[in-house]
Amino acid sequence: MATFITLVSFTDQGIRNVKESPDRFEAFKAVAEKMGVSVKGAYYTVGQYDMVIVVEGSEELATAMMLKVGSLGNVRTQNLRGFSVDEMRQIIGRMP
Repeated sequence: MATFITLVSFTDQGIRNVKESPDRFEAFKAVAEKMGVSVKGAYYTVGQYDMVIVVEGSEELATAMMLKVGSLGNVRTQNLRGFSVDEMRQIIGRMP
């Protein structure tokens, strides 16, 4: 399973409807888990991004989930593939 860190920014539509954001997140989480993507953490933030979400799942399912979220028009996302310390040790161990 891959880990993804998603940086979320509200669109104009999303900020106009910000009061609905916690409910939209709960709906996102329910759909993600039905798809086999596990939501490991979610935080509202102040600064350049409005939320940070951490999910685990196959690359295909996690990508499909984020594309679906973006298509709704409330947020834009940037997805980062995350590696644990142990995963990075294995990657570095494969270097010639």
